[in-house]
Amino acid sequence: MSKNNIAVTVDSVIFCKTNNNFKVLLVQRKNEPYKDEWALPGGFVEENEDLETAAKRELKEETGLSIESMQQVQAFGKPNRDPRGHTISIAFLSRIYSEEKLKAADDAKDAKWFDLEKLPDMKLAFDHDEIINVAQQFL
Repeated sequence: MSKNNIAVTVDSVIFCKTNNNFKVLLVQRKNEPYKDEWALPGGFVEENEDLETAAKRELKEETGLSIESMQQVQAFGKPNRDPRGHTISIAFLSRIYSEEKLKAADDAKDAKWFDLEKLPDMKLAFDHDEIINVAQQFL
């Protein structure tokens, strides 16, 4: 990625509510940057692709999960949030009410549901902790 280009990515925050308890879907990254770390499902928007379509595509590619509708939450674009270059991510939110089976694929080594109260001990990749915190305001 050239330093003069700004890349656009999408991230999906999928909350699952069961028994008055919220879980969030995370994927374990297969590739650098942040290889083996947990992150939100997401990736680069393709040329001529709608943002929500890109979020749904990346979600399905990485977890096998298909979502009908998503709500745009916010854009995240602090410089240096991605070591590959200046990247702006548009975060999308969806709420579901059953813990769907997941199948990690594409850029994801693993995909799991995590209790919001018990997220992995390590910091999440990129600024995904911040994205989840912002998305929780919409619950």
